[in-house]
Amino acid sequence: MKPTRRTVLIAAATAALMPSLPAEAAPKAAALQPYASYWYPDSLPAGSPGTGITWRSLKSWRPADDADLAFNASTVPLAPRFTPAPANTTARSDQARIQSLVSFGPTASNPSQGSATADYYALTHWAYIDELVFWGGSSSEGLILAPNAPIVDAAHRHGVPVLGNIFLPPVAYGGQLQWTRDLVQKDAAGRYPLADRLVAVAAAYGFDGWFVNAETSGGNTALATDMLGFLRELKTLARAKGQRVTWYDSMTVNGGVSWQGALNSQNEPFFQAADDMFVDFRWTAAKLTSSGQRAGQLGRSRYELWAGVDVESNGWNSSVNWDVIVPRDKAHVVSVGFYRPEWTRNHLPADARTPGDFHAADDHFWTGRSLDPSRPDTADSWRAPAVSVADRSTVTSIPFASVFNTGHGLRWYEDGQVTSDAPWNHLGLQDRLPSRRWVVHTDGQRPAVTFDFAAAWRGGSSVLVDGALDRPAVLDVYATRLPVTADTVVELTHRADAGAVKVELAVATAEPTTPGATPPYTYYPVTSGSGWQTTTVRLTGLTGTVRAIGVRLTAAGTGQVRWRLGGIAVRNAPQTPAAPSGLRITGASGGDLRLAWNPASGARHHTLHRLLPDGTRRFLGGTCQSAYFLGGLKPEQGEQEARFELHAVGELYTTSAPVTVTHRW
Repeated sequence: MKPTRRTVLIAAATAALMPSLPAEAAPKAAALQPYASYWYPDSLPAGSPGTGITWRSLKSWRPADDADLAFNASTVPLAPRFTPAPANTTARSDQARIQSLVSFGPTASNPSQGSATADYYALTHWAYIDELVFWGGSSSEGLILAPNAPIVDAAHRHGVPVLGNIFLPPVAYGGQLQWTRDLVQKDAAGRYPLADRLVAVAAAYGFDGWFVNAETSGGNTALATDMLGFLRELKTLARAKGQRVTWYDSMTVNGGVSWQGALNSQNEPFFQAADDMFVDFRWTAAKLTSSGQRAGQLGRSRYELWAGVDVESNGWNSSVNWDVIVPRDKAHVVSVGFYRPEWTRNHLPADARTPGDFHAADDHFWTGRSLDPSRPDTADSWRAPAVSVADRSTVTSIPFASVFNTGHGLRWYEDGQVTSDAPWNHLGLQDRLPSRRWVVHTDGQRPAVTFDFAAAWRGGSSVLVDGALDRPAVLDVYATRLPVTADTVVELTHRADAGAVKVELAVATAEPTTPGATPPYTYYPVTSGSGWQTTTVRLTGLTGTVRAIGVRLTAAGTGQVRWRLGGIAVRNAPQTPAAPSGLRITGASGGDLRLAWNPASGARHHTLHRLLPDGTRRFLGGTCQSAYFLGGLKPEQGEQEARFELHAVGELYTTSAPVTVTHRW
C-alpha cells in the first residue's frame, strides 16, 4: 500500500524517539504490551486506578509523547464503495443505512494488534454497515476510546468509517458531571481545546471521527449551551479533516438527560450540530414518522437518524417492529442503529465456541436464517439487514486478491501448510470479503457454504462448499468493477476434499437482468487434481468491466462433495513488493520484544517469522503497521540468540525478500 502522509508522520514521530543506531547497538527500552488508547477528558478520578488500568488525560495528549502510536495507528485508507444490483427484490440501495455499536473488548488491557486466541468478534459483514462505533468506556477506566488499528484497517478495506467513542456515563454508573464540564471547557479565546484534541487523535490514529454520548445527569441550560458550542466546533474541525460526528439522543437543551426516542425540539440543536443522531430505544411508530418528517423540514435526510435496536441480550430473537423502521411496501422511515450485535459471539458457550460457530451465528444475524440473501425466508420474524439493505463492495481496481482470511483462525497457513499451530486474531489481516454470503444459483439441492477453519491456503480460513450436488451450482463470490485488458488473468486456488467435481471460473461483464438472478456469466475451465491447485485463467473474449466473479461446480458423480476455495487473484502482471528496511528491536524485557521497521512501498501488510535452529520457520504474526509486539518468547533448542525474519506481503500475496534481526538471550 502507498504510505499516506499520516503514516509518514507516524514513522517520523516514532523515529524521533529512537536513536539512529544499528539494531544491535540501539539501547532497548522495556517491551510493554501496547493497548488500545483511552482517556478522561481532563481531570482524573480520586484515588488510584485498578490493576491493569492507566489513567490518562486527553487534554495532555501529544502524538510525540505517545509511545504506542505506531502500534495503534491505522494505515489503510477508507476505500470507495459501489452498490451492485441488489441480491433480492426487497433490498434497497438509497434509503435506510446501518450503524453498528460494537464492544470488541474491555476498555483497559485491550491489545492493540490482536491476541493469541481465535475467540474474537471477527466481524465480516461490512457490506451492510455504513458506520461502526467502537463502543466502550467506564468511569473507573476511561471515557474516551480510540479504536484498535486492526478494526479500522479491516473496516476501511470495506469502505466503512469507524468512530471513536465519548461516553459520559449515567451517575448510576459512576458518571461525574465534572467530566462533562471538562469536555466542553473553553480557553481564554473562547475555543474548545478538547474538540481540537479529539480531531488530532482521530487524524493521528487514522479513524474517522467521534460518537458523542453525554448521559451524565444534573446539568443545566448553561452546560447544554457549552455542549452545543463544543459539538459545533468539533464538527467544523472534524469536517476539515474528513471526519464525522454522531450524537446520541441523551442530553437535552436544558442540560438534563432525557432520552427522547425521537428527533424533537429537545435535541434538534444537537442533531443540527452533528452529522447524524442515534435515536434512543424509546422510539414508537409515531415518533419515528415525525422524526423523519422533522429531519426533512430541516433540509436533512431522514436516514441521518439511526433508530436504536438493542440486540445485546437476544440477538435475532429480539422483538423489533421492523415495519416501523424499514417497511417492505413503502419508503424506509429512518436508518437502523444496532446496539451490540457482537451477541452473535457472546451468546455462544464461552468454553466451547469456535470460529465456525461464531460465523454461522453471524451469517444468520446479517443474512437471515435462509443463509442466502437471494432467497430470503419471508416467514422469518428476524428481518436481517440483507433483506432491507443492498450490499456494497470495494473491489474496484487491479490488482485484487483474496485468500478469504476472516481475521482469526485456529492455525496459520502458508501455501496450504501450517506454519503456526497457535490460535490467533488480528482483523488487520482480514481480506476484502465477499459482500453477499452466500448466494448459490442452482436448480437442484443447495450445498452449504461457510468460512471454514480446518484448512486454508493462506491465513486462517477458506470457503467450504459442502453438499450433494445433484445439479450444477453457481456460487457468487465477488461483486466487482474491474477493468479488463488483454493482459488480465484470474488465478483460482482450490482443493477437493471429497467427491469428484468439475470446476469452472464464472466471470460476468454485465449485471443480472433482475435482482437475485444469476449474472450473465461466461465460464472458463479450471484445472482439478489432488491437493491445492492454482489455475491461471486468461479472460479471452471479454472486454469492458468485470462486474461479478464466481465459480460453477458440477459433481462428476452423485455423492457428497466437499470443495474449498482458498484464493482468488485478478491481475494484469505479476507484482512483488519491495522489502522493508531498518528492522530493529526497540524494546526488550525477557521474552517480550517491541520491533519497528520502515514500511515497504506496495505492501498490503508485513509478516514476522522466527527462524528456528532446525532450519524451519514459524509464523509469529502480521500487521499493517510498521511496529509489532512479540510476547512470551523463549529460547529454542539451546539457542543463544533468536533470529527473526520480516517480509512485506503485496496485494497479490506475493512476498518480498526478507530482512532479519537477532535478539540475544
